[in-house]
Amino acid sequence: MNTRRIGAQKEEEVCAYLLSEGVRITERNYRCRQGEIDIVGYDGAFLVFFEVKYRSGGRSGSAAEAVGSAKQRRICRVADYYRMMHHCAEDVPIRFDVVAVDGQRIRWIRDAFYYIPR
Repeated sequence: MNTRRIGAQKEEEVCAYLLSEGVRITERNYRCRQGEIDIVGYDGAFLVFFEVKYRSGGRSGSAAEAVGSAKQRRICRVADYYRMMHHCAEDVPIRFDVVAVDGQRIRWIRDAFYYIPR
């Protein structure tokens, strides 16, 4: 199985997990010129931007370690664009979460990083 197909399968598993945890998913694979966000949804009052990372084994480090500062900045730029295009009110709280999939283990890291302004 190729890596793109595996990634899509793991993302499906993550969506099912998030739904079971009460997340209301509004977008998947949101793309714009600034980049992509894997999943956008609401966890209670929070508008959450989810980055999904998968690692089959520990040779390349954990999945959570793969979301470095450059990726975080890109996600923040996409989130800004998303909020502008969807007319999100300024007072809607936002959060940046990572869902790390290491092998078969899913770990949801809330507030994985904070907003990085341009």
